[in-house]
Amino acid sequence: MINPHKTISNSKLVSVKDSPILTVQRLKKDYITRRGNFTAFANINLHIDHREVVCLLGASGCGKSSLLLAIAGLEPIDEGEIYLEGKPLHSPHPQIALVFQQAALLPWLNVWQNIGFGLQFQQMARLSSQEVRSRISSAIASVKLQGFEEAYPHQLSGGMAQRVALARAIARQPKILLLDEPLGALDAITRLEMQKLMLEVIEKHKSTILLVTHDIDEALLLGDRILLMSPYPGAIHREWRISQPKPRFHHLNTLFELRLTIIEELSTLMDEIR
Repeated sequence: MINPHKTISNSKLVSVKDSPILTVQRLKKDYITRRGNFTAFANINLHIDHREVVCLLGASGCGKSSLLLAIAGLEPIDEGEIYLEGKPLHSPHPQIALVFQQAALLPWLNVWQNIGFGLQFQQMARLSSQEVRSRISSAIASVKLQGFEEAYPHQLSGGMAQRVALARAIARQPKILLLDEPLGALDAITRLEMQKLMLEVIEKHKSTILLVTHDIDEALLLGDRILLMSPYPGAIHREWRISQPKPRFHHLNTLFELRLTIIEELSTLMDEIR
């Protein structure tokens, strides 16, 4: 009989937060095309820790967005497993939010209503109307859109629309944010402003993020780790961990060598497929 009062030596309690929040094992995705089967990615293995920002870099067509959609539960996978906090994931999950390159706002709803739209499903979990209003207000403040609550999508700039999309995601208070090139369609100045805003959001909400981007500098500014994907089929080719503290806007020169290394790796990969 086990003595409930006995102390077990040389043992260690491991909390949920000590293990990865997201684990992907041997993931594969095939598409059926007129020319036959096309493998978007294969044998993908990765993990993301709590409050970690991981950036996926790679050339167009290497499966980055397809991988994000699979993790979001929006694309069925052909092989492998996805785990959220150790539990298998087979469909969209309320604790995972996705932001696309295009804001995808509902044109007949104003800013306040667009942000609250994503909370409708959580109202089924008995969120009070007061809690819904509090979350929307907090999200609006996080992306600095106070005063634009009644504005409609056609009245917003591209950068403001992406702020609404980001606010809609963080209002749900997800455990993981999946960002599919959310700044890719913005001009350089707006993009820089949004990068600064995203750093503030990451710090305020202690977010866990998987970010797809083509922009090496963006990955260096925002990421704790960078994963470089190779194409045809997509696979994790290299990984770099960045120890430089954030914000890094005025310290990119210290990451110059890493930037050159990533450029060289990308160039080599592109030469191999030409």
